[in-house]
Amino acid sequence: MRKALRWLLALTVLIGTLGTAGTAGAATTAPPAPTDIKDRLLAIPGISLVEEKPYTGYRYFVLNFTQPVDHRHPDRGTFQQRITVLHKDTSRPTVFYTGGYNVSTTPSRREPTQIVDGNQVSLEYRFFTPSRPAPADWSKLDIWQAASDQHAVYKALKPLYSANWLATGGSKGGMTATYYERFYPRDMDGVVAYVAPNDVVNNEDSAYDRFFERVGTKECRDKLNAVQREALVRRKPLEQRYAAYAADNGYTFTTIGSLDKAYEAVVLDYVWGFWQYSGLADCDSIPSGAATATDDAIWDSVDTISGFSAYTDQGLEQYTPYYYQAGTQLGAPTIHFPHIERKLIRYGYQPPRNFVPRSIPMRFQQGAMRDVDNWVRHDARHMLWVYGQNDPWGSERFRPGAGARDAYVFTAPGMNHGANVAGLVADERAFATARILKWAGVASPAVQADPSAAKPLARFDGRLDVRDVEREPALRP
Repeated sequence: MRKALRWLLALTVLIGTLGTAGTAGAATTAPPAPTDIKDRLLAIPGISLVEEKPYTGYRYFVLNFTQPVDHRHPDRGTFQQRITVLHKDTSRPTVFYTGGYNVSTTPSRREPTQIVDGNQVSLEYRFFTPSRPAPADWSKLDIWQAASDQHAVYKALKPLYSANWLATGGSKGGMTATYYERFYPRDMDGVVAYVAPNDVVNNEDSAYDRFFERVGTKECRDKLNAVQREALVRRKPLEQRYAAYAADNGYTFTTIGSLDKAYEAVVLDYVWGFWQYSGLADCDSIPSGAATATDDAIWDSVDTISGFSAYTDQGLEQYTPYYYQAGTQLGAPTIHFPHIERKLIRYGYQPPRNFVPRSIPMRFQQGAMRDVDNWVRHDARHMLWVYGQNDPWGSERFRPGAGARDAYVFTAPGMNHGANVAGLVADERAFATARILKWAGVASPAVQADPSAAKPLARFDGRLDVRDVEREPALRP
């Protein structure tokens, strides 16, 4: 009997031991790591899927990324920031792009992405909808917080995309790429910034006046100036047309204050807007003999170039974050109009404060741009800026100083706000391409030995590589 009990007890212990061992084994066996790129992206904390869109040769994802409203106090709320990923291969370099405004959710490839044949991560700038905290604390919209957004996305994605990274952007996006490098200089392996303004001293804008004195040809300048002046001479009849246009479209003018202020703002943008987006060949489209041109001709030319909807409440709303930053850190240009009598101009170039609802407080920070400019002059590394010869925004530009290393500024002849590496003269184009390939870690031995052999690694794609010239209404970089 006692022998039977001992046997039963031993059997119970054995079963218990086997059960425990089985449980322990199950607890320590990790599930297999995901292999599909979508699953690998969604396994990253803070990332969620909005949608995937097909594109031959790539995987394209629209995602949300959870960001702190305030990177200095990450426990004080979060918001969802929109990002997109154009995935080629985790072994390829990654280009980190921002335009400084809303992010497009249509697959596209920026020039450095084509050059290095890599992946592309695109980021929507904070406070542009839908990437806006609710409620919106506008004091948390500054260049350091935005750079910290990029830093957080980079840290999250770098373990997956472990090859070299480049930052890029055009216009306000070029500024953004520069600011990111200033605050987080160890993240990127290189920066390619296009047509990036650098307004170091906000109330000193004589460089713009000098630009408009010599851009293009005298014939073209005279035609543009005449149409701009004539639009102010005919202010009364054209404002009546503007009022009807606004009524038909449901436009209002609460933020800027009046239809009269909006009308003058649109007209004063006219010459700037032409050179920002057009070329010398487009001067043929400007009405000749402005004094005898019809009202329709003057209206249509100004509307085509400046856009009469730009300073309505509805036109301003999308760009409130930009105007807020222009009036708090970035600065904004002011130019003069020597070809127009003073009596015709009532307001002049209006400050950004006029384009932001009064319910949003604003205070300008004088030292923000000087700090970045000083850093670029003394500490820039592996950076390249490209400007267009005929782009007014290039009048105040970034200029690396003696302390900078492997940093360059190029100007594309005859190009406007769409200037790019492809538009540079041949030797500069090859050199810039070679540096981009080098920074991305994909320069061949032949290119390293002879930069003139450098060419983009990916073939041009007519849909993916369409150059959109960062098209925004005039006076927005």
